[in-house]
Amino acid sequence: MRTILVAAPVNRLSDGLIRARDAVLDRTLGRSSCVAGNAHAGATTPHIAAELRAVMNRLKAQAISADGARVDYNAVRRSDDYAHYRAHLLPQLAAFDPTSLQTRAEQLAFWINLYHVVVIDAVISTGVKRSVTEGGPGGLTFFRRAGCGVGGHCLSCDDIEHGILRANRGHPIIPGPQFASDDPRRAWVIEPLDPRIHFALNCASRSCPPIGVYDAIRLDEQLALAARSFVEQTTRCAGGGLEVSALFRWYEGDFGGRAGVLRFLADHLPDDARRATIVTHAVATPLRYAKYDWGLNV
Repeated sequence: MRTILVAAPVNRLSDGLIRARDAVLDRTLGRSSCVAGNAHAGATTPHIAAELRAVMNRLKAQAISADGARVDYNAVRRSDDYAHYRAHLLPQLAAFDPTSLQTRAEQLAFWINLYHVVVIDAVISTGVKRSVTEGGPGGLTFFRRAGCGVGGHCLSCDDIEHGILRANRGHPIIPGPQFASDDPRRAWVIEPLDPRIHFALNCASRSCPPIGVYDAIRLDEQLALAARSFVEQTTRCAGGGLEVSALFRWYEGDFGGRAGVLRFLADHLPDDARRATIVTHAVATPLRYAKYDWGLNV
């Protein structure tokens, strides 16, 4: 495994190496266990995206703070809506064909909402007490094991985030794309990548962006608001430059490199001293990355 991680060029692994990498990761970190379902039953679940969104809206009202930053997991556990998700939506998801989502906005909204439900469910079902990093280094174990069945396949949170929502760019510290070229789940990859999704995904940790419920009709407006709010709340003047979220370090390539990160910050900051710092220093603007707080978002 060390040879694969150190020597292989990022996003240029052969399918054989990707499968070997995944086999080693499965043995060392574990993998999502789910009911894969029957992909051919997808025609029986045409409204699953809307039902999933409705469940998330009710859970948000019952157990998630108004700003989306904190979750009362005990309240979720007692909720009839959570029981409905476990008993009824999971089997429907296992049979749902995501290719039936006709527009890019429908696809993005569905996968973001599903990611949030899966993360919340995994915190409860695996008994996380203090942090998603409890089960392994940096949360690698949690996000590989948390998942559900969709369209006849098992999907982990990593599969949803790095494979589907990030256009198959792969995990930032694990070389190669998430899915091999012959993986049928590549049919669900959403291209091109919209870097604003980084501010829509909540990973059950205090430094994560807040939980929102996304709707295809208002998706662009919601993503724009999520990006502006997160950048404004987490960016500070520091040492002649800026202190920003570690998300910009981990996913710098998604923004088009360091220059792209600075453009993104300038586009999403208000007209204040922070934006003036970028205007003054341009690509030479010093960036410092804040320590990420992986404490559970309770």
